Amino acid sequence: MWFGAVILKPDSFIEYVNDSKKVSETKREMLYDKITSEAVSWGVGIVDEKEIDEINILNATKKALTMALDKLEVKPDIILVDAIENIDTHGIKYISIIKGDAKVYSISAASIIAKVTRDRMMRKYDKMYPEYGFAAHKGYGTSKHIQTIKEFGLCPIHRKTFTKHFV
Repeated sequence: MWFGAVILKPDSFIEYVNDSKKVSETKREMLYDKITSEAVSWGVGIVDEKEIDEINILNATKKALTMALDKLEVKPDIILVDAIENIDTHGIKYISIIKGDAKVYSISAASIIAKVTRDRMMRKYDKMYPEYGFAAHKGYGTSKHIQTIKEFGLCPIHRKTFTKHFV
């Protein structure tokens, strides 16, 4: 689980910033560099697959959010977050916005930071476990990925709770 946090300047406008799922990989990489260079502060929280299996995906998301906030060098006055409630923001007020990654510029920017960080890690995992094709599908449950798991079994980075229904 990768969760991005970013504080942008009030007048920030980087063209093409949108929900990371709606931006091509090439454009996300370019936007990542622009966002991180122009940001007042940014951070990424990461919870690994073992901990996700232990605490579940929702709690891992909340933990990764808190970790990302902890990496900010500047503390925000308010946090805008994509559709998560009951989070530990160390007392900072937050607003949860449904589909925030598609509606709110700063949430979109944070989603791009998290997605690019994750994709880069998946390309490293692809070198470690080339038979799984992580560089192509980035670990998402595509039919090709599921077929590969059925053929080769799980590797150390697979979430056991996610894969249990098809392994």
